[in-house]
Amino acid sequence: QVHLVESGGGLVQAGGSLRLSCAASGRTASMYTMGWFRQAPGKEREFIAAISWSGGTYYADSVNRRFTISRDNAKNTVYLQMSSLKPEDTAVYYCAYKPGTVVAGTEEEYAYWGQGTQVTVSS
Repeated sequence: QVHLVESGGGLVQAGGSLRLSCAASGRTASMYTMGWFRQAPGKEREFIAAISWSGGTYYADSVNRRFTISRDNAKNTVYLQMSSLKPEDTAVYYCAYKPGTVVAGTEEEYAYWGQGTQVTVSS
């Protein structure tokens, strides 16, 4: 199995910034894609961004140019840099893993998930 552990969530003021991290361990593939999703109360889990092994990125329209996904393959870690945060960004944020090199924005493509980290943006 692949284990994913998110960190970096917390309480921030509107307009602020936050960086989430997700460390992967276990039986990871030689090359894999990582994604970030979020789930707000009363809503379905929503795709945010994905990044390929080589660094190619794919963003949801709702967060493009505010959020930046990156990864450090040597550390098996993916990051989500969030800026200009809004109260509507409040959610539990999850990282997810899929084998292979093709980015995907649907949760069905991802095989393993982290436990989630809470991000709360106050007004």
